[in-house]
Amino acid sequence: MRERKENSGKTTHLCAPEIERPLTIALVMDTIGNKGNGTSNSALQYAHELERQGHHVRLVGIGAPEYPARVSHVPLVSWVAAKQQMQFAEPSETLFRTAFRGVDVVHIYLPFRFGRHALKAARAMGIPVTAGFHLQPENVTYSAGPLKYVPGISSFLYWLFRVWLYRNVGHIHAPTEMIAGQLRAHGYKAKLHVISNGYTARFTSKRQRVAGESTPVPFRIVASGRLTHEKDHITLIKAIARCRHAKDIELTICGTGPLQRYLRFRAHRLLHRPASIGFHRNADMPALLRSCDLFVHPSIVDIESLSVIEGMASGLVPVIASSELSAAGQFALLDESLFPVRDVAALAQRIDWWIDHPQELAVWGERYAKHTKEHYSVEASVAKFVDMEREAIADTNRFA
Repeated sequence: MRERKENSGKTTHLCAPEIERPLTIALVMDTIGNKGNGTSNSALQYAHELERQGHHVRLVGIGAPEYPARVSHVPLVSWVAAKQQMQFAEPSETLFRTAFRGVDVVHIYLPFRFGRHALKAARAMGIPVTAGFHLQPENVTYSAGPLKYVPGISSFLYWLFRVWLYRNVGHIHAPTEMIAGQLRAHGYKAKLHVISNGYTARFTSKRQRVAGESTPVPFRIVASGRLTHEKDHITLIKAIARCRHAKDIELTICGTGPLQRYLRFRAHRLLHRPASIGFHRNADMPALLRSCDLFVHPSIVDIESLSVIEGMASGLVPVIASSELSAAGQFALLDESLFPVRDVAALAQRIDWWIDHPQELAVWGERYAKHTKEHYSVEASVAKFVDMEREAIADTNRFA
């Protein structure tokens, strides 16, 4: 306690500002232990960084170490989801009450049955709840075949997700301004916190080529994402086949999904060099990215795209599809890092341009790595996330 002399001569006592105590946070997601799923990766990264910053985390979901959920089998839907490394968790009142006992706040990642029951359980226990918006409705429609052609289906799913979960929470984590704008346009009234999912320090810049060093052969292009229609990897395969340097290009696509066999077949038919298309362990990704020369992201639909951030952090120049349904284009620092979505010829020209300009490739790779470190570290993202959680807790206490 400090003392201060007033003009009247009286001594008053000032309390030192209270140091904010660490939080205990429950992170709830259907499939939380599967590192092949982007949202699972993000949840695990946040959990590790929260712990590093002194907070306490309880992971709740399928594959969680202390609070695991059972798998819920939904006819047909579970089969489609499993191809994208996603399972649905079975709600359990006992699990939720055990996991939530003594926590300060519960954060829910997805609006499905597991998340909705978690919300109900937390509210019954008087615990504040926040939620993240990590599933773009267009991701659902593109995975559902003909469903994407139904007029207004995306707007319906925004409404359905809002009714299911998001209208019942006061604070929502939105990874990008793009998705925050979509939420506002579709009537979401909660306070939106735009916070990047961020990347971990495991992804570091590769050795930069010195000025005058020639373009390597093979020239290695890497892409990462679910092997589904909305990620549009077929445009990348077709573009490489059209490149002037096609014979010198080696392609790696990291991911799993229902189009794996199709993409392998088309790559075998169209490309000069054998392509690697399939699952890569998350632990292996930093070394893989550092071994490549260019990152291409042809996706049509993206809330943020953690894979692009990780590629840039690894010193790779990205070439990104410019799509109104994808936020990934925000990462481009120059025109040569963008191409019109689904435009095979334009993407081929971009790839050839970077191969023809090895010095620019080296310089911009370094700039992208520096820019990413300054703006998208998971350390900074988690600090903002904690601020959101504290605000939600304060709101609950204020209105209790």
